[in-house]
Amino acid sequence: MPTPKRAANGPRRLVRKPTGNHHIRVVSVRFLLIAALVAAGVKLIQVQGFEAEALAAKAEQQRSTEIDIPAIRGSIVDRNGVELAFSVDSRMLAYQPQAMRKAYPDKKGFEDRTAEIALALRTELGNRVSESDLLARLRRDVSFVYLVDKVEPAFAREIQDRFPEIISEYRAVREYPGRSLASNIVGVANWRMDDPNVKKHNLHGLSGLETLRDHELSGKPGRQVVDTEEGSQSVVIPGTERDLQPATDGSDIQLTIDADLQYHLQQSLANYVAKGQAKGGSAVIMDARTGEIYALANDKSFDPTAADGLDTASMGNAAVSTPYEPGSVNKIVTALCAIQEGIAKPGDVHMVADSINVADRTVHDAWGHATLPFTTTGIFAKSSNVGTLMLAEECGPDRFSDLLHKLGLGQRTGVGLPGESPGRVPPRGQWSGSTFGNLPIGQGLSMTVLQMAAMYQTIANDGVRVPPRIVSARIAPDGTKVAEPRPKGVRVVGAKTARTVRDMLRAVTQDGEGLNDGTGPAAALTGYQVAGKTGTGQQIEPATGSYSNSKYWITFAGILPADAPRFVVGIMLDRPNYSGGPPEGRSAAPLFHDVASFLAQRYNIPLSKKPSPIVPLIED
Repeated sequence: MPTPKRAANGPRRLVRKPTGNHHIRVVSVRFLLIAALVAAGVKLIQVQGFEAEALAAKAEQQRSTEIDIPAIRGSIVDRNGVELAFSVDSRMLAYQPQAMRKAYPDKKGFEDRTAEIALALRTELGNRVSESDLLARLRRDVSFVYLVDKVEPAFAREIQDRFPEIISEYRAVREYPGRSLASNIVGVANWRMDDPNVKKHNLHGLSGLETLRDHELSGKPGRQVVDTEEGSQSVVIPGTERDLQPATDGSDIQLTIDADLQYHLQQSLANYVAKGQAKGGSAVIMDARTGEIYALANDKSFDPTAADGLDTASMGNAAVSTPYEPGSVNKIVTALCAIQEGIAKPGDVHMVADSINVADRTVHDAWGHATLPFTTTGIFAKSSNVGTLMLAEECGPDRFSDLLHKLGLGQRTGVGLPGESPGRVPPRGQWSGSTFGNLPIGQGLSMTVLQMAAMYQTIANDGVRVPPRIVSARIAPDGTKVAEPRPKGVRVVGAKTARTVRDMLRAVTQDGEGLNDGTGPAAALTGYQVAGKTGTGQQIEPATGSYSNSKYWITFAGILPADAPRFVVGIMLDRPNYSGGPPEGRSAAPLFHDVASFLAQRYNIPLSKKPSPIVPLIED
């Protein structure tokens, strides 16, 4: 224990002897400091000398974003180049409320700024936007919000100059200048979310050719790297764009339809359906030689530009998707068989009663009469069920079935439209005795209005059926035109047979004396020979499963002109007011007349060299 020492005139104090512990601690601290400095130096050398490039790339990735370069969607045009659908540049304005709140620590500053933005947008865009709605969006507690769509690029630049925090996203607006014109054919394209978790949009087809030919129309987006604002992948720093892969624009699609003719057919059909108090209707106009569709319409269409949304109930295309039992227009099959097989000639006389037994069924003519001497032409011109079944029995089920197949019934036409139905023809092996009492008169099988017209295109084209088509060509972005493959024709009957039947069907439109008038004189067009066939198909009563006596499909198929065929027209009316209603509910022949008149004028079709002869339908 240390000995206390007394200071002069004072108390004693303790004096400690030095030890070695302090020296060790100093040395240890110095060693640790040196080690830390060495480690830091080594790390600095590693970062700056060996990892600089990799770390720079990583830093670049943290502020760079890879985005799409949008491709321009191709247009859809008619046969004359009239645009039915095309795209124009547009912008979508957006905002980042949460990020902007942080930029304005003062709550009042944030509210003043958002109020200024909402007022500016309302002032410039007018009734397109609501100031209160914009304000609510701008102040939402979310990271990202869309403000207004379909803004012109020039306005988007102007508003961003005033308010740099506004985000502008690329859009393309799909324009349909004809609104509902050919909408069932063209369809509609719109923006949709590819992934609900990301803000990435693409313009894609939703219906019609916009969907079926979407791949060709949409092209292929390119890729681009851009630098974005810190903390945001939406605000691009101008001038930082670097292309990785350029965009490939979509191709234009050229159709075979004529926009003016399409408009006329749509309007005429809709008006006729309304007058006839029908539930619906469809019609088609085909080129007699090539099978090209010049117009295809339904009474119901939709406006793809409607502000209140799409009418999805009218977006289908019943002309190709909804089959029906055609009634007497199907008697052309028996006529072809009878002439082709030499069973009868046009002027041959057949004693026809007003009823006939087929297996366990009795079939009647539409009008009661005594046994009368019908000519072969008269059987079809006056649409005798009994006379048709008499000739069909001589034709036989096998030859009849073979003709149905060659005429394309029970098969899709391959027209190039989505949702096409093949219709239905009972397989030959499933026919019973009574089946052959139905098929020749157009019951027990179904077809679309397009298939019906295609049958008559066969006789208009001298016995060769050319499958219909509606797309003419694809036009690449560089202007190169690539024609669609032309379908091969199918020889159904000989040219002489086809011409003979075509001439026989001129009598359908003749207005003769006494019993020598056909069933469709209202289809006749002054100055032109017209061949055609009327039809009335009974519909099934859902409650009983039997044929109705009040619900019908009314049909007409016609050729203009019969002596030099240019066009084939097919018409179907669904459940018009047939009994006791207006005349439009009992026949589609007057509608054919109106359409044929427009065709003759628009295409300057030469007048027939001579009128159709009046031929005997029932011999005296």
